[in-house]
Amino acid sequence: MSKIPASVLAFEKKLVPSDGLMYGTTWENRNNKAEPLALQEKSVRGTISNRLKKSDEGKIDAKIESANLQRVDSCALSPEQDTLKLNFTLKVLSGVENPSACNHEGFNASYAKAVKGYIATHNFKELAHRYASNLANGRFFWRNRVGSENIEVQVRVLNNSSTQQWVFNSLDFDTNNFGADSSDLDELSNLIAKALSGESDFVLLEINAYAQVGKSQDVYPSEELVLDKNSSKEKKSKILYAVHDVAAMHSQKIGNAIRTIDTWYPEFDAQKRVISIDPYGAVTTLGRAYRAPKDKKDFFNLFDRFSQGEGLNNLDDEHFVMAVLVRGGVFGEKQ
Repeated sequence: MSKIPASVLAFEKKLVPSDGLMYGTTWENRNNKAEPLALQEKSVRGTISNRLKKSDEGKIDAKIESANLQRVDSCALSPEQDTLKLNFTLKVLSGVENPSACNHEGFNASYAKAVKGYIATHNFKELAHRYASNLANGRFFWRNRVGSENIEVQVRVLNNSSTQQWVFNSLDFDTNNFGADSSDLDELSNLIAKALSGESDFVLLEINAYAQVGKSQDVYPSEELVLDKNSSKEKKSKILYAVHDVAAMHSQKIGNAIRTIDTWYPEFDAQKRVISIDPYGAVTTLGRAYRAPKDKKDFFNLFDRFSQGEGLNNLDDEHFVMAVLVRGGVFGEKQ
């Protein structure tokens, strides 16, 4: 099979989340009042706890005398607050059948035909159900979800023509599978599916989510990447993210949670781990690529066949290819 002829090929993402702003409140008063959470700076004196080289094992006392001094950002609820509120918006766009850049007319036609065939047959129902499930289960809380006594997600449609809204008890939804179903979840997923398939131009959702983590407990905004700690302006070893002095989560981190829907990779039955949609099934925290090219289950091997109308072996592969296209990216022959 020949590779795709388009040397320039790019797709815009169709799930567009905003940054998530973090607030503190109480569970009983969560719908009425919430205070913006600010970052706090700490100076801490830690110990040396890393593995020592063989040559340094006899110098452990000297190593311990050298304190591990650090300046770090932290964020926590106040003593009067027991609940974290996270607020963000999510826009779902149509037009996945149209690349944002493509320099080969013949490929563009065959690709559009393949996508329209998928939409006509499946209408994005499976993908939309999984995206909606990740909103309902509060996966976007990440570490803040662990150990929470209660989690509630409120979703409201912001399009002018709609007044729809839903409230989900996130602990009713399992983050390891997408088998849960409810009338509210069906309504939300149908709305997302209509936008992705082009029945509507877009849908704009506002999400207010609440996690009862406990009074005065630490909460976890996104952490900024410190490339060079020695030349960092703040001279901190950990810098947290804030928007206008309000602790926040990166839109990329929220987007990653929403598109954590891949149960179709070859090792899923053994791993039982849902992974984020990625062309190679990359999970950087584990140093693994679950869709290595040698297995012919990576996006590029599948996409080359799908986009030229050759058909794929099973429906799961089609779902995966379409999910990567919803994610967006640059997929041409050349960089």
